[in-house]
Amino acid sequence: INRMDRDKLVELYKKYELQKEDVYKHQHYVIITRQGIEKIQAKENIIINYEVVRCEPKFAVMKAIAYITTKPNIIIETFGSALKGDSYKDGNCNSFYIAEMAEKRCKSRAILQLTGFYKLGVFGEDESDDFKKK
Repeated sequence: INRMDRDKLVELYKKYELQKEDVYKHQHYVIITRQGIEKIQAKENIIINYEVVRCEPKFAVMKAIAYITTKPNIIIETFGSALKGDSYKDGNCNSFYIAEMAEKRCKSRAILQLTGFYKLGVFGEDESDDFKKK
């Protein structure tokens, strides 16, 4: 991460009052925990509406339509999906809570896009089982 992006990240961490436990480094990415995502959403008063695109026993896709209440003209639409598999070759989720996982993934994406984290290469821990803290 370059110096300018690092400074922007530090500024965002302070703005959203993120603590050490809300953020961690994972191989190539900076990851924000579920708790950190919730803090950001609450601080910005982000409203999210969900649409079920597809929901089956082993596969789900959700669409999130989100905006910050103080900036209602900026709307983000993004998707989250989950595919239950026995391994990463078979799917991207090992949980049977497929719809819930798809919802958490699109929620993280929407919040991080609205607040500028996404363009700095920051992801939510729910976006991939591989992003979970070891």
